[in-house]
Amino acid sequence: MAERDDALVDMLQQVAPGTVLRAGIERIIKAGKGALIVLGYDKQMEELRSGGFQLKAKLTAQHLSEVAKMDGAILIDNACENILWANVHLVPDSGIPTMETGTRHRTADRMAKQTNIPVISVSESMQIVSVYVGGHKHVLEELSSIMFRANQALATLERYRNRLDEVSAALSALEIENVVTLGNVVQVLQRAERVARISEEIEHAVAELGTEGRLLQLQLDELLLGVESERELVVADYLADRRRKVSKVMESLAALDDAELLEHGKVARALGYSPAEQGDERPVTARGYRLLSRIPRLPDQIVEKLVDKFSSVDHLLDATLEDLGTVDGIGETRARAIKEGLARLAESSILERYA
Repeated sequence: MAERDDALVDMLQQVAPGTVLRAGIERIIKAGKGALIVLGYDKQMEELRSGGFQLKAKLTAQHLSEVAKMDGAILIDNACENILWANVHLVPDSGIPTMETGTRHRTADRMAKQTNIPVISVSESMQIVSVYVGGHKHVLEELSSIMFRANQALATLERYRNRLDEVSAALSALEIENVVTLGNVVQVLQRAERVARISEEIEHAVAELGTEGRLLQLQLDELLLGVESERELVVADYLADRRRKVSKVMESLAALDDAELLEHGKVARALGYSPAEQGDERPVTARGYRLLSRIPRLPDQIVEKLVDKFSSVDHLLDATLEDLGTVDGIGETRARAIKEGLARLAESSILERYA
């Protein structure tokens, strides 16, 4: 799923306003023409190509619109810099299933599925631009429609981010008091995953907007600041089995559909808890990754050693300077900084919870 989304975003960036390719497509539409444009060329594409004229001409908006006056497909190199062939007849496997009806769109869909090379179809009659990436189709919209939809998604993202910050702060306070339940952890991960999913939709819109999406990108970056690390730290803190990789849990959470994400049991299972261990009121203990990450200038290797040594937030808070000093790499100065940092975090978390 992630690979497909990345490929689509890359494709949308290539046809975004301000690019040579988009300018060429707009010229084709204004001329009342259609086009079938393949963005890549390899051995497999060579085998699926029949006839045509070899050009090796620089890709410009003018060149693209001119060669589109011929009926066949246009083949562009992998770097999207040169037009290699024009007026080409493409012969993809007719057995590849497709829901498209028009000849141009059916060919585009099958070529994208068979070769995994992006294909663009410009409809002559409807003036619609369809982008095919693998088995996914995306229809380019008017910029005003994309901007409206993106702003709506951004407003939704802001609400979810605010709620994520609230439940995350509450989790921190519960960790200090050592009264965390599995339900508290699941709630944070659910919110964080929703934030990530909404952001993906906005990323697509930003890519499609091109130079017009710069302000949206700045707003998105600000709203997403720290979210990814928060998700990973929560997972690391509450994995049922610490030997399991955090990345595997993240993949399991991403694989849940929207309805499954609402089920606490599905999220708990992604963390490695068996059905018998999945009660929302089940007490769980943080290992201390989130708490330690908030202490300035504390290297990751020291964090790992502290978690290995003390295994929980409760034990970390109770540790004396002498206890901290027994950890390899922690001297008197760093031990004092850790002790004072933990005390400040504990105090601020409790004050925030009961303010």
